[in-house]
Amino acid sequence: MAGAFHSFIILAGMRTGSNFLEANLNALPGVISHGEVFNPQFIGKKDRVDWLGFDIGTRAADPMGLWQRAMGESDALPGLRFFHDHDHRVFDAMLADPGCAKIVLTRNPVETYVSLKIARVTGQWRTTNAKMLKPGTMWFDAAEFQTHLAEVQAFQLRIQTRLQISGQTAFYLDYDDLPDLSVINGLAAFLGVDARLDALDPKLKKQNPGDLAAKVENPADMERAVAEVDLFNLARTPNFEPRRAPMVPGFVAATGAGVLFLPIRGGPTEAVTDWLSRLGTGGTETDFNQKTLRHWKKRWPTVRSFTVVQHPVLRAFAAFQMLLEGDLADLRQVMVGGYKLPLPSAEQASDPVARRAGFLAFLRFAGMTLAGQTGLRVPPHWASQSAALQAFGQLQAPDLILREDRMEQGLVYLAAEVGVAAQPCHPRLAPSSLFDIYDAEIEAAVQSAYKRDYQGFGFVPWDHAA
Repeated sequence: MAGAFHSFIILAGMRTGSNFLEANLNALPGVISHGEVFNPQFIGKKDRVDWLGFDIGTRAADPMGLWQRAMGESDALPGLRFFHDHDHRVFDAMLADPGCAKIVLTRNPVETYVSLKIARVTGQWRTTNAKMLKPGTMWFDAAEFQTHLAEVQAFQLRIQTRLQISGQTAFYLDYDDLPDLSVINGLAAFLGVDARLDALDPKLKKQNPGDLAAKVENPADMERAVAEVDLFNLARTPNFEPRRAPMVPGFVAATGAGVLFLPIRGGPTEAVTDWLSRLGTGGTETDFNQKTLRHWKKRWPTVRSFTVVQHPVLRAFAAFQMLLEGDLADLRQVMVGGYKLPLPSAEQASDPVARRAGFLAFLRFAGMTLAGQTGLRVPPHWASQSAALQAFGQLQAPDLILREDRMEQGLVYLAAEVGVAAQPCHPRLAPSSLFDIYDAEIEAAVQSAYKRDYQGFGFVPWDHAA
């Protein structure tokens, strides 16, 4: 290869047009893109879990080993598509390599959100026959959109920062640039290949043509949600401003008092939200973004924010139960199919022996994930609580950190701080299915996985007799 690059990475997201871009790159002689090589659920192509002698487990153990093998498969310039939830170790390695060309593909996040929701409704993710198009509409969820926007922003910020640190640049494309043959040929020039296209790939069809508002069942809600976003920053490449914390849409405030709850996923959110709803005039406010949160704070002379942490044993077991009960079906499929974890079925979980073996296997896997050794993005349900507090600190550090087992006393103090009558709030009971398997080995496995939380919060071994 005579060009400056030995490979390329398409940094994109779902519903940004990356399939169309890849199809046109693959139409260039001397270029080959291998798809989503590091998708957590498959390798390169949908449903393929084995490629070049690597399955999902061996890929996790040596991700760059797989990519090195793929690079040697042909003389063509090799590349792949990479999304925000793919193996972050690959992201770090390829972003640091100046010999790897970076292609950054973006799209208006409102359009990607709407397109993604419609695809989930219709089950149609790509189409090559216009007669097979499945029209659909979606319900616009403002809080869900804010979370989607935050993920887009965070990924674009990571890309920008890595390129700035390493002194590199990228070839930037917007979804609306993709039908322009001259732009695609300009990308070929950037990659250093001599070939050019005479026409764009005609097979893939746009799935949701037409006016955006016509695809949304509640367009007025969409307009209100989008109005809260700075449109100038939405149009900016490569990232959007302001840099929002992804947790903000989940914050919960008391309607009748200046009390703000910063939930940690997996914690006692339901009990605390109920407590907030009984303060002052009653009710809660949610679905915040940075702008509306500032407005809410200005309404109160005294504002106190808080979060609740729980013992890591209880937190880990709650995440394990979600896997057993089907709430994290896709993740369970990856863990069982790709990583061969012996997670019991819902029926097997009634057997303490199977439940204990599965929980121990989960704890070891969770520890590896938290240490960045599996290639999976850390699910929020079992992320360390220390990491959650760091994320809060980017925007709204909590005034008070309560422990779940002392939550009632802490909330009495908090109510007094803002001058409202205290209301009862009780910690959740530990599940009985944990009592009959908990022992020193379980405790040691939790401490190994959540060493940061034990040290940061001063947790001691769980007192299951309390």
